[in-house]
Amino acid sequence: MNDTSIRIAVVGHTNAGKTSLLRTLTRRIHFGEVSERPGTTRHVEKIALEVAGRAAVTFLDTPGLEDAVSLREHLTAFAASAATPPDRIRAFLQGPEAHGAFEQEAKVLRAMLDVDAAFLVIDVREPVLPKFRAEIELLNSCARPVLPVLNFVRSDASREPAWRELLSAYGLHAVVRFDAAAPFVGAERALYEDLGTLLRDRREQLTRIVASLAAETTERRSAAAARIAELVVDVSALRRTVPSDEFNDTVRRQKLIADLQATVSTKAQRCADDLLALYGFREGDADEAPLPQLAGRWSMDFFSAEAMKDAGVRLGKGAAVGAAVGVVADMALAGLSLGAATALGATIGGALSQGFGPMGRKLINLMNDVQELTVEDRVLQVLVAWLLALVHALEQRGHAATGRIAASADPQAEPFIGHRLEAIVEAAEPARGHPDWEAGLTTHWFAPTERRELVDEVARAVRPAIDRA
Repeated sequence: MNDTSIRIAVVGHTNAGKTSLLRTLTRRIHFGEVSERPGTTRHVEKIALEVAGRAAVTFLDTPGLEDAVSLREHLTAFAASAATPPDRIRAFLQGPEAHGAFEQEAKVLRAMLDVDAAFLVIDVREPVLPKFRAEIELLNSCARPVLPVLNFVRSDASREPAWRELLSAYGLHAVVRFDAAAPFVGAERALYEDLGTLLRDRREQLTRIVASLAAETTERRSAAAARIAELVVDVSALRRTVPSDEFNDTVRRQKLIADLQATVSTKAQRCADDLLALYGFREGDADEAPLPQLAGRWSMDFFSAEAMKDAGVRLGKGAAVGAAVGVVADMALAGLSLGAATALGATIGGALSQGFGPMGRKLINLMNDVQELTVEDRVLQVLVAWLLALVHALEQRGHAATGRIAASADPQAEPFIGHRLEAIVEAAEPARGHPDWEAGLTTHWFAPTERRELVDEVARAVRPAIDRA
């Protein structure tokens, strides 16, 4: 059984999207350089797709073919001395032109002779010109299996039918439709499955690669669900206790609310950054980020009137919000030590142990003249919808995309509206009674077992929304 790395040359005309395709297939946003300038890739660069810690596929990113028409004519000079097309290619590579006028083409052809197969990346927005026919003929001369990859197929300027007709004329009938900026679900799997028809001796290995990619998708979705669940539990547990006289002061109250909102937004953005990293993206430095749309924070004000209105549309309940703009004020138990709270609770006739937990808290806090701020369910629903929209966008996003990440403009079109958001927030309800479960309250904070179990339960409620998306 052949378990050595499968070597694939990624070839095509200048700016067809070869490097972009490799960023998507390997989930490496740092690989190569993506630019609108012609001829960005000038040398053959290698990048590996790893499975179980080993290189399963080694891709060779090649320069763009620039003058295939002239090179095809030049190769006719070798027809008498070289019996087969590959022999003519080898004879050309030994001559001075391979290091001069046709240096870029020579790099591509050397790579072609040293691989198992090639992906021919085609920008289907381009008109079918003679130079493309010459490129296909040159590549076929290397006698390696070629799998055309039609890129940018979602563009309104696509000329896909014309390209398919040309490819069929050269015997290239197996074609994969792929968009490196926004790949179709399943396109990556189809790419390797179709490659298996060209490389029969590697079919078993390619099948394992497909299975591994599917397992990675499952693991990634589980990790995303767990991270969102962690945030929901964390924000549900969040409480800020204040003396009643301070809360009744309008200026002080607004500052307290603003501070709480800032805390929630910081926690949510940290979660978003983790999701970006999980899917192979980064929230990077504007001067270094290869993808400009990720240079700025993909942020949202969860407490804005617009966000509340959006939540109302999603849930079908209107846009009414509390006077505290997404923050609930109530009598609080937080602020007392656990020991003091227990002792005080025992003095009111065991109300807490008899199922009067909320009432007991109100009595205790009435005695202590304190109130608390917590985040209301509507804000949590907005927050969850935002994060699910981000995961949904990342699931469909290639690592060569250049547009800003955005959720659907039509909330009703989202696949996680209505009861799903309510069920997720409701699952985290037990955290409301545990302000000590907020992450990071102490320097060496460690999540209690009960909290970890609740996070797992909330994650089980989140996962179906991700799978449905």
